[in-house]
Amino acid sequence: MKPKKIGVVITTYNQPKWLKNVLFGYEAQRHSDFTVIIADDGSGQPTRDVIEFFKARGKLRIEHVWHEDKGFQKCQILNKAIAQTECDYLIFTDGDCIPEPDFISLHESLAQPGYFLSGGYVKLTTPVSEKISEADIASGVIFNLDWLKTAGQPSSHKLWKLIKNKTLKAILNAITPTKATWNGMNSSTWTADIKACNGFNEDMQYGGLDRELGERLYNHGLKGKQVRYSVNCLHLDHPRAYDNPETWKKNYAIRNEVKRTGRFWAENGIVKTAVTENSTK
Repeated sequence: MKPKKIGVVITTYNQPKWLKNVLFGYEAQRHSDFTVIIADDGSGQPTRDVIEFFKARGKLRIEHVWHEDKGFQKCQILNKAIAQTECDYLIFTDGDCIPEPDFISLHESLAQPGYFLSGGYVKLTTPVSEKISEADIASGVIFNLDWLKTAGQPSSHKLWKLIKNKTLKAILNAITPTKATWNGMNSSTWTADIKACNGFNEDMQYGGLDRELGERLYNHGLKGKQVRYSVNCLHLDHPRAYDNPETWKKNYAIRNEVKRTGRFWAENGIVKTAVTENSTK
């Protein structure tokens, strides 16, 4: 069983420059049969201008899901995007993550019933992020290790994710001690399974909100498939004003409760319902 209709859900908030580079990355995909779903957490006109620019180019099938800016409400806008999509398989990423040219095709080929995919990313420095041009993205040269190092990206074992040898990639996926977790910048699964867990928990703010969904997917019976060396994106660097210790503390408490109870249903999710007999294992 393979996906029939793929959607890539891209979250964004007032980062039009980065979003533009990301969308150039989706224009450069070798697999072209997918829908771009932009989950926009209240961005202003510059972001709308970027989206209209790409719609006019006609290379991407784009849906723009937007709500009013009321602070960090990523889970709310993601749930709105999930609720209205007709895609049976969803890839989740962010508006600051440029996909490698085979990003969509790899997610499609690796998709498997009963699993979610846990992909990887390489976080770029700010200077390297600033150097990337439309031509660089179109050519795919930014995924070349030598190009990144020449541009100023420090050498690191994390760059191994961009190696080209498929056999070595498979070995590294198998031996990595990193657990297959739901990562907001690069994960995918079946829409029906996300809806079965009632989507994202809207009580969660910045800090672990994606992991919390993954933990509930596990509780629902899905398994995580580690593909962090097989399918990757480049994470552009920028400040995060919404990152604070109190939010992390609250989110950790919610995640600990999910682990303790084994529940998979988010009461404050796509639909607003109280806990039911079928909400835990």
